Amino acid sequence: MNDMQKIPCVILRGGTSKGIYLKANHLPQDKEQRDNMILKIFGSPDVRQIDGLGGADPLTSKVAIIGPSTHPDANVDYTFGQVSINDHYIDYSGNCGNISSGVGPFAIDEGFVAATEPTTTVRIHNTNTGKILIAEVPTENGRAKVNGDCKIDGVPGTGAKIMMDFSGTAGSVTNKLLPTDKPVDTIQTSVGPLEISIVDVSNPCVFVRAKDVGMTGRETPQEINGDPKLLALMEEIRAQAAVMIGMAPDIATATAKSPAFPMVAFVAPAADYIDFTTGKTIKKEQVDFLSRMMFMQVLHKTYPGTGTACTGAAAKIPGTIVHEAILHIESINVIRIGHPAGVIEIEAAFENGNLSRAAFARTARRILEGYVFVRNE
Repeated sequence: MNDMQKIPCVILRGGTSKGIYLKANHLPQDKEQRDNMILKIFGSPDVRQIDGLGGADPLTSKVAIIGPSTHPDANVDYTFGQVSINDHYIDYSGNCGNISSGVGPFAIDEGFVAATEPTTTVRIHNTNTGKILIAEVPTENGRAKVNGDCKIDGVPGTGAKIMMDFSGTAGSVTNKLLPTDKPVDTIQTSVGPLEISIVDVSNPCVFVRAKDVGMTGRETPQEINGDPKLLALMEEIRAQAAVMIGMAPDIATATAKSPAFPMVAFVAPAADYIDFTTGKTIKKEQVDFLSRMMFMQVLHKTYPGTGTACTGAAAKIPGTIVHEAILHIESINVIRIGHPAGVIEIEAAFENGNLSRAAFARTARRILEGYVFVRNE
C-alpha cells in the first residue's frame, strides 16, 4: 500500500465521549505534519467525516495523544485535541474530562504504568494546561477493569468506576481560580448588560443565569440547538469571556481559533425536567441545581467532565452565579448537577482557600484497537 500508511490506534469511550487514542511516537514530530495526519484520521474537514474515524459529532471528534511523562510528578503525558469537523483545525486550548477518564486505562493497558490491584493510581500530565490529573482506575489481572456497577447518565449499561480528581487543575489556563479576581462580572451584550461568573478549574468556564438569557434551565438539546438567536448570544458571551481572560485578542479570533474553550453554561435552581434520552422525569429532589453547558457552539448532550469539575468548584465559591443557585451549599460536599440526559455528581471541597477535591466518577471502555490507514499525499 504505497499510497497509504497505517498508524496504530485505539478507539476508546471515556465517560460520555468517544476518542481516538494515539501514541505520540506514532505521529510526526512536526506539529503541522502531525495535525494534518490527525485530520486525515478523522476525515476532517467534512460535515460527515465520511472518509475517516470521526463520528460527525463534537463528542466523538476528539483525539488523545499519549506518551511517556515529561513531568517529574506524573506517569504519562496526555495531550487533548478537539478536532474540528468542518474546518482544517484542531483546538488544543483546553482539556476534555471525559476523554481524560480513558487515559488511565489506556496507560495501564499499553504498559506506560504498572498495574496494582485492586486500584491503580495514574498521575496524568495534561500538556494542554500543564496540570496534573489523578485517575483511580480499578485493575484486574494486570489490565484496567471494564465491568462494574457504576452507572453514568448518558452511557448505556454500567462499568468499573474510575474516580477522576481534578483538584490539581485550578488555574488551568489563567493561573487563577477566578481569572478576573471577582466572582461576578458584568458584560455588555446585544441584549443588554449580563452578569457572568468566570471560574478556571480544568478548563475556564463561564456561567450565566438561565433566566437572564430567557431560558429555564430545563431545555433539551433540540430546543437549544434549534434556536439560532440563543446560540449566537451564548457564543457572544463565551467569546467576550475568552477576550477578558486573555485566551484571544478579540471576539472574532475567539470564535475562529478557540471555539471549544472557555465553555459557557447557563444555570437555574433545581426543578423537575425531562431526560431527553429516556423521556423520564428527573425530580427536583434528585438534583441540587440545573445546568446546560455549550460545547463547540451547540449544547452538550450530557455534561463535560472538565465542566463538571469547574462547576463543582464554582458552586463552592461564595458570590458566583452557581453558588447562588444551590440551597444549603455550605453543607453539601457531593453536588448533583442536573444535565439534559440525567444527573452527574461531583465531590468538591476547599481547604484553607485551596481546592482540595474536585472528583467525579466515570467509566471507560476500549472499543477497538488496530490500524487506521491514511493517504500519502
